[in-house]
Amino acid sequence: MTTTLTTSAPRTATEAYATLRTTVGAYRVTAPLVRLTGDDRLSFLDGFLAKSADYVEPDTVREVLALDEDGTPFAILLHFEIGDESWLLPRTAVTAEELAAYLGRFEQGAGVTVDVEPEGWGATAFEGPLAWSVAAGFVDFDISGLTLHAITESSLSAPGATAHLARVGTTGEYGYLLLSDAPQAAHEAVLAAVAEQGGAEVGEDGLARVQAEAGMGLYRAGFGELTVNQADLAWMIDWSRIGEFHGSAGLTAPTADEARLTTLVAPVGSRFAPGTPIAAAGRQVGTLLHQAPAANPEEELVLALLDAPFWVPGLELTATDVPGDTRPLRTATLPRVIARSLTTKIA
Repeated sequence: MTTTLTTSAPRTATEAYATLRTTVGAYRVTAPLVRLTGDDRLSFLDGFLAKSADYVEPDTVREVLALDEDGTPFAILLHFEIGDESWLLPRTAVTAEELAAYLGRFEQGAGVTVDVEPEGWGATAFEGPLAWSVAAGFVDFDISGLTLHAITESSLSAPGATAHLARVGTTGEYGYLLLSDAPQAAHEAVLAAVAEQGGAEVGEDGLARVQAEAGMGLYRAGFGELTVNQADLAWMIDWSRIGEFHGSAGLTAPTADEARLTTLVAPVGSRFAPGTPIAAAGRQVGTLLHQAPAANPEEELVLALLDAPFWVPGLELTATDVPGDTRPLRTATLPRVIARSLTTKIA
């Protein structure tokens, strides 16, 4: 049984969902890594990241937003500061080619190097209420001392391997990411430790469902044609820096009368197509953009762009599903599920 857990993902999205919610699930990070070196690398990052790097501490990680020239979202990125290097890792879908083209628009400055997908490097993540038990095996101190968004050097059995463990996640449960220049050895070590805790490798659908319930549905859904305000990402903008970073000239401050990305719940078994109108008392008030994977057996979860003021929680709306039946929808608060990690203490 242990061997099965370490070599294959759960058979269904529902099993992966349960693993993430009750024990610990591991997955290989496939997004393209970027390594930046040079004394002026933070100034380079300030040219396109929507939050300044002025107060970024060493050995920390933060989530940041990068914009296109017109002010629309390009990608949500993790920004790691590790020693004398900065690393970027996309949270939203972007290819290595797209990322290289984007970064290539900006002058790097003297001594700054940008390496997209540096050879030999990779990352594995593991999340869930027991994720801290796995993380404890990769450090030589009490794992409770690794605070949220902190990074520490980590140990691997692979000779000469370099590894860094960051406490950062995507699900609202305890989450960690292991960045290493021996990615296969790191992945195998994580899977072995996860299996010892009764966990497993998890597939994309189960992970995407937990992320959506935690308020991170854009990781899978993407931005589409949404603006920063429509995507409800104004909190990721440093509004005091307008004019100082790429795309900021296209931004406008959010108002209460704009359409906004909203999470809604529907009865189990409902299936909706993107672009489906959403109605209130027979009048269209929004458009359905994305349905999360059906991994939670209690309800379906969808993301929609709703007109003001229909994005407030608790409203009863309707939409027509794929077979043509009218289904009830209800605007919901996030996080949708109370994470077990909130009541599971790091020992």
